Amino acid sequence: MNLAWFGLSGPQEILLIVLIILLLFGAKKLPELARSMGRSLGEFKKGRKEGNEADEKKNDSCDADSASDDTGK
Repeated sequence: MNLAWFGLSGPQEILLIVLIILLLFGAKKLPELARSMGRSLGEFKKGRKEGNEADEKKNDSCDADSASDDTGK
């Protein structure tokens, strides 16, 4: 992953960001934050997958309806 896109050119900047986050939230709070972010990401992926499946079903039913309309003419 190219970190220059984020304005990060090396490991020193990443280490600095990690240290700032550690100072802001504390060592006890970080695992809890990581856990909640992981759950949120999982819920987002699950919702996106369910949405894609619903869209595919909708598109399949629309295609079947249009095919039956074409054969009836």
